[in-house]
Amino acid sequence: MSNPHVISEPDRESKIHPLEVESYDEMFRRVKEKNEGAFIPFIVAGDPDFDTSLEIVKTYVENGADGLEIGFAFSDPVADGPTVQTADIRALKSGITTDKGFEFIRKIREFTSIPIGLLVYYNLIYQKGIDEFYQTAKKSGVNAILAADLPPEEAYDALNASKKHGIQQIFMVAQTTSNERLEKISKICSGFLYVVAVMGVTGAREDIKFSTFELVERVKSHSNLPVVVGFGISKAEHVQNVIESGADGAIVASAILDMITENLNDKEIMLDKIGAFCHDLKAATKKTMI
Repeated sequence: MSNPHVISEPDRESKIHPLEVESYDEMFRRVKEKNEGAFIPFIVAGDPDFDTSLEIVKTYVENGADGLEIGFAFSDPVADGPTVQTADIRALKSGITTDKGFEFIRKIREFTSIPIGLLVYYNLIYQKGIDEFYQTAKKSGVNAILAADLPPEEAYDALNASKKHGIQQIFMVAQTTSNERLEKISKICSGFLYVVAVMGVTGAREDIKFSTFELVERVKSHSNLPVVVGFGISKAEHVQNVIESGADGAIVASAILDMITENLNDKEIMLDKIGAFCHDLKAATKKTMI
């Protein structure tokens, strides 16, 4: 395997110490040195069940994932479209909880040290206890947390907990974000800025609007943080285009979750299709191809 942060099978007996986890800074530096962007696939922990979900993440890693975005299932995911909502429901029906979500992260840390970001809704953080959530996240091997429904103006407690426990706090910026607010978000955000590519909820799209590329350029001109584009990125061509526009990475979610939905009755085919798709998505981050 070319990725030094994938733990080979013989070495998986010894779990990775949290201090050995690759940081986002290290990850972005690693891919930049290879003239690439970062490929970050998403999954809802426990979708369609705990063990299969773990096998899917191994498939991500073995096919070039530079980082991982893990969602914790929530009953009212207001930022998500039908695909992620369906994945959330499957995960909840399989018995996933917040605590089992952290167990899922710890299992991932047995075979890879690449950065892991959590995409959650703030109710899950608040319900567990803000300090306890961040402490558990750190102990489980999480690098960063993005609460999709937490406005930066109301993130005081979360930011304090993130600093206390060494977790990076990520925020989203959208086409409706003013330059003034973008600069304020950049001052409290760490790890990377999550650029929302579409006006609306998550879900695979056929095309990327030119306004997305303009937004990447605008964000890069107002912040020194790495920029990663998500929402609607569903093809290798999309990944290539956002990297070409200046983004440092791309997050792909619904297009992969659709493959889970379409192949629930044959796990082998499901993993084969996801592996081939991830291989193509990672290849699209290589700037020498452009």
